[in-house]
Amino acid sequence: MEICNILGVNIAVTNLKEIVDYIEKKLDRLRGNYICVSNVHTIVMAYEDEFYKKIQNSGILALPDGKPLSVLSKKKGFKNAERVTGPDLMGELFEESEKKGYKHYFYGSTQKTLELLQSKLKEKYPKLNIVGMYSPPFNTELSLESNGVLNEISNGNVDFLWVGLGAPKQEKWMFIHKGKVNAIMIGVGAGFDYYAGRLKRAPKWMQKCSLEWLYRLIQDPKRLLKRYVITNSRFIYLTLANK
Repeated sequence: MEICNILGVNIAVTNLKEIVDYIEKKLDRLRGNYICVSNVHTIVMAYEDEFYKKIQNSGILALPDGKPLSVLSKKKGFKNAERVTGPDLMGELFEESEKKGYKHYFYGSTQKTLELLQSKLKEKYPKLNIVGMYSPPFNTELSLESNGVLNEISNGNVDFLWVGLGAPKQEKWMFIHKGKVNAIMIGVGAGFDYYAGRLKRAPKWMQKCSLEWLYRLIQDPKRLLKRYVITNSRFIYLTLANK
């Protein structure tokens, strides 16, 4: 798989179908490792934090969740670069799981969101095998998880461990748990909220025009306004300065 380096982060040049095929064919070899779902925000954070950059580059792959990443990859000569979002990847693997029996564990978010998530997933994917869900205490130190949770994941023969702690916490969590669980870890940020029905995806036309960030901003302006104004501006400046 080709790689496009964007501000020091190695972003996979891929598409949704290719990455799903890759994960399924190599699932056993990928166990214990992790996939980052990267966007403009995480790229800028990685540029400004060498340790976080190392984390982004130490997993199996960093996927281009943000549309600007696939657009920039194409401008760098990678014509086949496409966007692969966390929610889209989740949906494809959920569908495959109904056919093939993959087991899932969801780590992160709030207990209320997890309850909604389980209910919504069972409605949409009635054959989906959910081994467990866990909402960690919000303000705890980021360290190795308690043996109880790790044992639940290992004893449940989990295939996919979805981590929804938000960036950069979810990537740091996966990094320190690399090799500690017998499942592939995928950090999906707000993916839990989308499938729980707490957030809505932007219309397809907005996604294609790199405007999904704007749709999210409209839904949660208080939390995202400062981040998007600063981070998006910083990303544009850095990509122009590093041509």
